[in-house]
Amino acid sequence: MAKVISVEQPKAKKPTLTTIKNNNVKSSKPPLFRKINYILMVCGVVFLFIGYILLVGGGSEDPEVFNPEIFNARRLVFAPIMMFLGLLIEVFAIMYHSKAKKTTENSDRNETKVDEVE
Repeated sequence: MAKVISVEQPKAKKPTLTTIKNNNVKSSKPPLFRKINYILMVCGVVFLFIGYILLVGGGSEDPEVFNPEIFNARRLVFAPIMMFLGLLIEVFAIMYHSKAKKTTENSDRNETKVDEVE
């Protein structure tokens, strides 16, 4: 006869209060984007939205009739410029990294006094 061997599988640990607290520890890495980056991103999206709004219209009610409004300066010049500026602002907003305030170690060195032995 063949022996049946049962193997117990390890049970998954239930999260305890200490493991939950340890998982919520803040990382020391600075955030990827700062407030100014988000503001610039919103401005870029607004420029893009305005550009798309400027492109709207110029169609004809009757498909047999030509409407020359589709070739006006608003659709051929201003709308593409607004959309291009919006894209440039978006790229700049993603790439922009403000200078962080540096803490100087010199101030700590100046405050420390060394006692001289006579």
